[in-house]
Amino acid sequence: MPAPVFDKNPSLKYLGLAESFEPSPERDPIAFLSQYLTHLPPHLLLHYSYITTPKQRSVITSIRNRRLQYVNKNPPELSFDAGRSTWPNLWQGRERRGVEEGNEERSWAQKDFLHGSKQHVGKLGNLLAGYEEEREAERVREIRRNNRDAVEDDFVPEEDSDEDVPPEVETAEQARASFERLLRESFIHGLLDNIDYDGVDWDETLDVEDERDAEERWFEED
Repeated sequence: MPAPVFDKNPSLKYLGLAESFEPSPERDPIAFLSQYLTHLPPHLLLHYSYITTPKQRSVITSIRNRRLQYVNKNPPELSFDAGRSTWPNLWQGRERRGVEEGNEERSWAQKDFLHGSKQHVGKLGNLLAGYEEEREAERVREIRRNNRDAVEDDFVPEEDSDEDVPPEVETAEQARASFERLLRESFIHGLLDNIDYDGVDWDETLDVEDERDAEERWFEED
């Protein structure tokens, strides 16, 4: 199926601009959207998904504001459980899951495996638990090797300038909050995959009041 072709004319016609207008919505869509995003309806804005990426659009103030308004609504796809499943490479505490699943393997062997002797079942449980922890740890290492991309290159968390101070160990609650914050910040910067940016970037209902007022003034001055 051929990729959709972007047509600049509907946007220019809607805004009453000449075909030769610069910045061109076709050649410089980010600059064009920076000026006119809040003046265009969603059905026309959707066409800009053909020629821009979520990361490119993150430089547009209005789009960052829309994304911020969206994450402040606590969408389920950016929750801890959903995020850990969708983007395990971002979850720094993911290795603990191998330990949890290893404990499940040990419990299964102790309770259910052929009702065997305590000595043999105990050895089997420990063996299965070790395999599960190793398998999960290797899976996480593989995911991280394959995902050292824009998230790591473009989003660098702040670091403590005092290298002599040992890092504090996060509680489970703090780790959960830190992960959800990372998800939200990564979303705002356009760095997440497998998520619907179009439904947010082109949603005019997410505009803050001062942007809507500015849009009304723009049309009144025309």
